[in-house]
Amino acid sequence: MNWDRIKGNWKQIKGKARQQWGDLTDDDLDTIEGKREELVGKIQERYGKTRDQAEREVDEWSREVD
Repeated sequence: MNWDRIKGNWKQIKGKARQQWGDLTDDDLDTIEGKREELVGKIQERYGKTRDQAEREVDEWSREVD
């Protein structure tokens, strides 16, 4: 799914993000609002991953979400 669609449907999709990254809070997900860069940054922060690792995870997740 492309990021325009993810952003447009974020209220429905954020539950799937919560399943994938359980350490993200509802406040985190509300703040992210479907923005890819915000999601990558929060994953880096919460999980201590490198930017490349977080970007790969987000890209894989976005292909599976639909």
